[in-house]
Amino acid sequence: MLDQLDLSQVFVLDIETVPQYPSYYEMSEYFQELWNLKTQAKRIDPPETPEEYYPRAGIWAEFGKIVCISIGIFNKEQQQTGLRIKSFASEDEIELLKEFSILLSKQSANLILCAHNGKEFDFPYLCRRMLINGLPIPTQLQVSGKKPWEVNHLDTLDLWKFGDYKNYTSLDLLAAVFGIPTPKDDIHGSDVHWVYWQERDLSRIKTYCQKDVLTTAQLLLRFKGLSLIPEELITIIE
Repeated sequence: MLDQLDLSQVFVLDIETVPQYPSYYEMSEYFQELWNLKTQAKRIDPPETPEEYYPRAGIWAEFGKIVCISIGIFNKEQQQTGLRIKSFASEDEIELLKEFSILLSKQSANLILCAHNGKEFDFPYLCRRMLINGLPIPTQLQVSGKKPWEVNHLDTLDLWKFGDYKNYTSLDLLAAVFGIPTPKDDIHGSDVHWVYWQERDLSRIKTYCQKDVLTTAQLLLRFKGLSLIPEELITIIE
């Protein structure tokens, strides 16, 4: 599987998102109405008020924002595959999106972007937030007018489905199935909003994001039938 994939041409990425405001009541009344309509069908089981449901707002690009983007870059060290991880984390979304775009501008237009559930979440979310913030979409993220085989996006969830679209398989489950060690985190994806808005601990979110990038990179190696990256060949670039 993926025998022809050149890892040197792959960037593994993950994004972390949060609601745009600390609470529902800090949105304008008009946006409160739009949020109520957007989530109406999702708040019925169990019944929840719009205010109670608001911590989930980060999953929608219209109501959320990106606070961290982590990138994993494969490299060769002593005939072994290593990984360098770089993160862009900021309370200023425009700043981190610009920095991420600059990094992509220095890469080949044929660079392959890889993420777990990236086609449904990370890639379109990045594009939407760039448009909302008045930024150009980098070449590697553009899909408009392209045929499916011309889009250099790799999704480990999509690969695992093998054409089966019935269910979602989490990154944690696939890591367990393939024997990929993952450190026990003190937070999960559903905790990111309060870690950001209540604890104001962006460094914790960045660490969580980096671990997801590492796990996705290790999963990609498993799909290629390769050995996992040893800890000593994992480098965090500050």
